[in-house]
Amino acid sequence: MESVRGVNVPMYTTLRRTTVVFTMIVEYVLAGQKYTSSVVGSVALIVLGAFIAGARDLSFDSYGYAVVFIANVTTAIYLATIACIGKSSGLNSFGVMWCNGIICGPFLLFWTFIRGDLEMIMNFPYMFSPGFLVVLLLSCVLAFFLNYSIFLNTTLNSALTQTICGNLKDLFTIGLGWVLFGGLPFDLFNVIGQLLGFVGSGLYAYYKLIGK
Repeated sequence: MESVRGVNVPMYTTLRRTTVVFTMIVEYVLAGQKYTSSVVGSVALIVLGAFIAGARDLSFDSYGYAVVFIANVTTAIYLATIACIGKSSGLNSFGVMWCNGIICGPFLLFWTFIRGDLEMIMNFPYMFSPGFLVVLLLSCVLAFFLNYSIFLNTTLNSALTQTICGNLKDLFTIGLGWVLFGGLPFDLFNVIGQLLGFVGSGLYAYYKLIGK
């Protein structure tokens, strides 16, 4: 979310969808994974759709762009590492997720302390409010299932598949937002870009199913 301070939301979404390219590169470097021309073509269609969708918002902020691309690279490495460890260690998805939490927990605690977030949490006036605790618990439960789904999908399929599933989720989120909340101006470039991304994701799934 740090990058959103310097990059508007459409361009942020566009740049984040280029994660699929970084994921393919990282998988090739770490595991020697190669993809067919059909899969590469479907990924290119997704990226093309992302840039068409954000074509009217080509604002540039060097800091924001740098943070987004760092996030893309780290996400690609993170997912590729999950896939490699899950397939080589013998651990199931829950075991990999548990180890990830144990390793990352201290780093997250240290970072929240340095940034001052830990102090803000302790001073939050509704920390022990029953309503807040219920919502927090439900949020934690949903986060658990979300992370478990990510680890399971990445382990059973591939890091690239998980990245494309994330892009497909964004498409449904945008469409659902248009239907439920409205208020968004119609933009032909955005619609075309979203449709290209949807078609690219569908083609990727089709080529993976038929083994091409």
